[in-house]
Amino acid sequence: MTMLGTFIKPMHREGLRFVAIFAAVTVVLFVLWAPLGWVGVGLTVWCYYFFRDPERVPPARDGLVISPADGIVSLIEPAVPPAELGLSAAPLTRVSIFMSVFNCHVNRSPVAGRITAIAYRPGKFFNASLDKASSDNERNSLSIEMADGRHLVVVQIAGLVARRIVSFVSEGATLRAGDRFGLIRFGSRLDVYLPDGVVPLVELGQTMVAGETVLADLTAPEQEA
Repeated sequence: MTMLGTFIKPMHREGLRFVAIFAAVTVVLFVLWAPLGWVGVGLTVWCYYFFRDPERVPPARDGLVISPADGIVSLIEPAVPPAELGLSAAPLTRVSIFMSVFNCHVNRSPVAGRITAIAYRPGKFFNASLDKASSDNERNSLSIEMADGRHLVVVQIAGLVARRIVSFVSEGATLRAGDRFGLIRFGSRLDVYLPDGVVPLVELGQTMVAGETVLADLTAPEQEA
């Protein structure tokens, strides 16, 4: 990787119109008052940075659950998956990853498998770091069936600032671990519901890298959480 490539990352196409809007406003601000224009430059750079879409290299070994999002592990607790997916009401271990407005917001599949259900539910816009965000906020839920027949659920949750959940996939699609499946604008959260008996390998406050950080090992002997 070159020095330039370390700082300048590709931008996802979803960000093109937003960067264009920020840039246009910046031009107007420069006309009105130069110091305001420089504020606009900073916000335009931030917008580009928000929609960055760097390449990621998933772990080579099969059987791993990898992080679907960049951010911080904010919650690890038992919880029932979203009812709209039609799955069992038995609680599973839920790992929540909070994404600030400075994190990369492209979401990646935690595992390889087939999407058997996608369910969008409108809702509120509480701070995504709060526990009630999982049940009350706008969300888009995916159930992924893996090769061994088990299901893993990943949920995109809108936050206090986020007002748009974008999905790139449809039911029946096959994903590889690390494949892009959506993004959220601007600041939000991802919940991962692990299959029964799977124990997370991460801790509260840990920094996660989408498509690379190992969240759990599906092949490990069943343990009590």
